Amino acid sequence: MHPAIRRFSVLFLLFPLMTAPAWAAPDEQAKAKRVRTIEGISEYRLENGLRFLLFLDPASATVTVNMTVLVGARHEGSGEGGMAHLLEHMLFKGCKVSADPHGDLAKRGARYNGTTTMDRTNYFETLPASDENLEWGIRLEADRLVNSFIRHDDLAKEMTVVRNEFEAKENNPEALLGERMMAAAYRWHNYGKTVLGNRSDIERVPIDRLQAFYRKYYQPDNVVLTVAGRFDQNKALELITRYFGVLPRPTRILDQTYTEEPAQDGERNVVLRRIGKVSVVGVVYHIPAVAHGDFSALEILDEILTAAPSGRLYKALVETKKATQLSGGPMLGHDPGVLKITAQVGDGSSPEEVRDIMLGVLEKFQPATQQEIERAQQHSKAEYEGLLANSQQVALLLSETMAAGDWRLLFLDRDRLAKVKPADVDRMARAYLVSSNRTLGTYIPAAKVARADIPPAPAIADLLKDYQGGGVVAQGETFDPTPQNIEQRVKRLQMSSGVKVALLPKRTRGQQVIGKLTLYFGNDQSLLGHNTACRFLGPLMLGGTKKHNRQEINDLANKLEAGINASSSAGVLRFNWEVKRTNLPALLELVREIAREPVFPDKEFDTLKRAEKPGLEKTQTDPEALAGLSLDRRLHPYTKHDIRYYPTIQESMERLAKTTRDEVKAIYDQQLSGQYGELVLVGDFDPEGVIPQLEEIVAGWKSDIPYRRIPEQVHAVAGSREDILVADKANAVYLAAHSFEVTDTSPDYSALLLGNYMLGGHNGSRLWNRLRQKEGISYEVGSYFTALSLDPYAVLSIRATCNPANIDRADKSALEILNQALKNGFNEKELADTKKAVLQEVQIALGNDSFVAATLSNYLHLDRTFANVVKMEKEVAALTVADVNGAMAKHLSSNRLVIVRAGDFKK
Repeated sequence: MHPAIRRFSVLFLLFPLMTAPAWAAPDEQAKAKRVRTIEGISEYRLENGLRFLLFLDPASATVTVNMTVLVGARHEGSGEGGMAHLLEHMLFKGCKVSADPHGDLAKRGARYNGTTTMDRTNYFETLPASDENLEWGIRLEADRLVNSFIRHDDLAKEMTVVRNEFEAKENNPEALLGERMMAAAYRWHNYGKTVLGNRSDIERVPIDRLQAFYRKYYQPDNVVLTVAGRFDQNKALELITRYFGVLPRPTRILDQTYTEEPAQDGERNVVLRRIGKVSVVGVVYHIPAVAHGDFSALEILDEILTAAPSGRLYKALVETKKATQLSGGPMLGHDPGVLKITAQVGDGSSPEEVRDIMLGVLEKFQPATQQEIERAQQHSKAEYEGLLANSQQVALLLSETMAAGDWRLLFLDRDRLAKVKPADVDRMARAYLVSSNRTLGTYIPAAKVARADIPPAPAIADLLKDYQGGGVVAQGETFDPTPQNIEQRVKRLQMSSGVKVALLPKRTRGQQVIGKLTLYFGNDQSLLGHNTACRFLGPLMLGGTKKHNRQEINDLANKLEAGINASSSAGVLRFNWEVKRTNLPALLELVREIAREPVFPDKEFDTLKRAEKPGLEKTQTDPEALAGLSLDRRLHPYTKHDIRYYPTIQESMERLAKTTRDEVKAIYDQQLSGQYGELVLVGDFDPEGVIPQLEEIVAGWKSDIPYRRIPEQVHAVAGSREDILVADKANAVYLAAHSFEVTDTSPDYSALLLGNYMLGGHNGSRLWNRLRQKEGISYEVGSYFTALSLDPYAVLSIRATCNPANIDRADKSALEILNQALKNGFNEKELADTKKAVLQEVQIALGNDSFVAATLSNYLHLDRTFANVVKMEKEVAALTVADVNGAMAKHLSSNRLVIVRAGDFKK
C-alpha cells in the first residue's frame, strides 16, 4: 500500500463528570452552518464549536458514525503517559445513554472500535443503514463525549487490561526497536513517547487527574464528527444538532502544544537486546509535517526506496539476500515527524553489513528517474481510487488528516503526489537523508557534523483557504443487499471447462468490480510432501509471466488502478482482484496471463523462500505461535505420511529447505487445471459482455491427475494440559479447544453459533465481562466456533492473553464461565439480544461486496444459493433458550478440552 494511504489507514462512577442539558429541540443558535463541500464531503459547524462531516454513499448498506477527539499522546504532560489511550478504554465503560457500550454495540451487530494515536483519539461504529441506527450512533457519541462515568472501580480493572496490552507489545522486538529509535530521535517532543504510555503512569494515574484530562479535552469544540454511508442528510443534520448542538461551548481555552524538536546535531544510536532469532536494522530521519509541501515528495522518495520489487533498497538488500524483508514509510503527523526504514537481516549477513548497504543507498542517493517517479505516482493514484470508492474507509481515514490539521489534507496530498518531479525527490534526499539527521539501530561515529533544519508546519488555514478539491467519485445505485435481492440479481452459469460462475452486476461507488477465481487441484496422494511448494504456488505465479516480469505486472496493475493477489495451499489456488469497470477487460486479460502463462522466475522463488525462514524462526520464541501449533497438533494427530499432518517448527524449516522452484513448477504443469473451481464477479460490469473473456481464462485447461477434495475428520482426543515456557516474554497466551462432529447444516449448528456468541463471541459476552471487564486481567479474550460444510467437523475454542503471573486466574475464570454456561445455560434476555446482534451482523456483512463475492464463491462450491442465508436467519429467529442450552450441553464438555498455556511463567 502506498505510504500516503497506509498512514491514513489501514484499525474502543458514581456521578457524571459533566451533565449535558436534557435532549431537546435545537434553538436557532444551535443550527448547523455548512462551511464547504469538496468531492462529495460536506463540512458543517455548530455554535458550540463542533465540526462535522457528512459523506453520502447511497450504494452502501451501512452507516458509519466516527467521533474524532483531537487529543492523543502528543498532548500528555508529565505523569500522563498513556492517559489519552487509557481514556479511550474508559469511554467503553459506560455513560448515561449506554451503561455498557460494548454490549449495546454488539447487540446491534455493529463493527466498532476506539483507537488512539499521537495526535487524536477516535470512536466509531458501522451499523446497518437505518434511521434508528443513525440516531443511536449519534446519540451514543454525543453522550459519552461529556457524560462518560470514568469511575475509580472501572479504572482499577481497566488499568490492568491496558497494562496487558502494553505487555503484549513487549513480545515484538521490531516494535520495541522502533520505539527505542523514536525515543532517541526525539529529546523533547512527545513524538518520542509511545501511545500506550509509561507503565508506571498507567498503573498509578489518579482518578481525579484522569477525570480532569477528560473534562479538558472531551468537549464539542475539540471534536470532528463524521457520518458516512447511506443515510438521510436532513435527518443527520437534525440529529447531530439535537444531540450535539445542546452541549454548551466550554469556557476554558484549550492550549495548543508548542514544543518544537530542535535540529538534530549528530547521529544517534540504539542497541536493543532481546531473546529471538532474527536481527533487525533500522534508521529514522527527521522530516517535515504532513502539511508541509515537502511531505508528498518524501512519500515518493520512500516508494522509490522500499517498494517491491523495484525499490532501490529492495534490490540492494532483499534481491542480494542480505535481508529478507524491508519496510518503511514517512510518519503522518501534525508536527514534524520521521521517515523510518527497517530491514530484517538474512542468513549469512551481519547487521553491520546491512546497515552499511542501507546507508550507502540512502545517503548517497542517485538522481531519481522519470520512470521511478511515474511508477510511484501510478501506484499512489490506484490506491487513492480504491480508497475513495469506500465511504466507510474514508470516514475512518479522515480521522488521520483531521489530526494532522485539516481533513482536506487527504485530497491535497493526493494532488501534490501527482505533481512531484525528479528534482523534488533529489532535493528531499539531499536535505534530509544526512548522517547528522539520522538515528540508527547501530553505532557509527561521524567525522563531520551537519545540521538538517526541519521547517515548521505551515498555517493550515492559509494553506487550504482556496482549495477546491477534484471531482466527486461516481455514485452507485441504492441497492438493499437482502438475501432475496442478491439472489434475484445473481446470474449463474458454467464454463465449458467445468468452472462454475456467478455474476452479480450492480452500479457501485467508483464503478468498482470485485473478482474471485478459485481453482482446485490434486489429491491427498499427488500432493503428499508438497505442502510448502503448494503455498508458494500462488505468490510465485505473480512473480512473472511469458510477457511480463514481476515489476511489469505491478506497474500494469497500477496503471489499471487495480489490485490483484494470489494465494494457495494444498489443493487450492485463489486469485482476488478489484478494478474499475472501464479497466475490467484489461485486468481479466492480466488474470488470464498470470493463470495460464506463469514462468516461475528463480529470483522470485529465492526471495519468497528467504522471506519464509525468518517467520518460522520467530515462532520459536512467540508464545502465541507455539501454543497454537501445539493445539493444532493435538487436535489433528495425523501421521507424517498424511497430507493433513501438522509439522513441528523444525520439520517446517526442513520442508522449506527442501522445497525447490522446479517442485512448484511441476505442481502447476502436472496438476493445475481449469476443470474444478468457481469464478465470481460482483460490481459494475456488463454480464453478457464479460462472459467470453471469463471463458478464455480457463478454456482447454486440463490435467490428467484427478482432483479429490481432502476431507477433515474429528479425532477422539482426550482432554489434556500443557505449559510451554517461553523466556523473556511479558505476555502469555491461554488456548483451550475441542472438536466434535457437527456440520453447518446440522440441526444444532445455529444453536451452537448463538451459544458461542453469548459465551465469548463478542465484546460483552460472558468471557469478556469476566476476564476483561470484571477482573481486568486480559486485553484479548473470546471464544470461537467453526463448523465445516462438507465434513462433520466443528471446533469450539477459547483464547485469552494476560500477564504470565495471571495465567492461573485466566485459566480458572475461563473454565468457570464455560462450566456455568453448560450447567445453568443462558437466559432469555441474553438470547434475545444475541439474535438481534447476529441478524444485524448478517445485514452488515451482506453490504460488503467482498464478503458477498466470497459467499457466492463458497455457495457455488456447495451448490447453495442465498436462500441458505434466509434459512439460517429463520432458524436463528426461531431458536429458544432450551434449544441453545441443549445443544451446548450435548456437544461441549470442559473435561474434553485440550488446554495449552505459553509464556514466561518462571518470571
